[in-house]
Amino acid sequence: MSDEESPEQRDENFSIPLPPPTFEFLIISLRAQAEMQLGLMQLGEEKPKPELPLARHTIDLMGVLLEKTKGNLTLAEQRLLENSLTELRFRFVQISEEAAREAPKAATGGASAQNS
Repeated sequence: MSDEESPEQRDENFSIPLPPPTFEFLIISLRAQAEMQLGLMQLGEEKPKPELPLARHTIDLMGVLLEKTKGNLTLAEQRLLENSLTELRFRFVQISEEAAREAPKAATGGASAQNS
């Protein structure tokens, strides 16, 4: 955007008003991103496939935020970040275990289909 645009012109570039850029919004955005990468958000009819390396990276980034902001957050911000990390880490382990259980089934299912 150029400096010459008026506030009205800038507002026309967005179809919905954007929320204020807060720490809480950053955490919620990262959490939603990780949930999508874990396959927990379904936008269509097909169940999304988890992208575990991407999810782990996003969760690790949130862990870095927790460490680097220690002592500088409000109680509400700290709880939001800690609770989000706890839940995402738990879900990551659950989904990783499910994927590990399904991998042998897919391998044997694929082998028996090839033998037919």
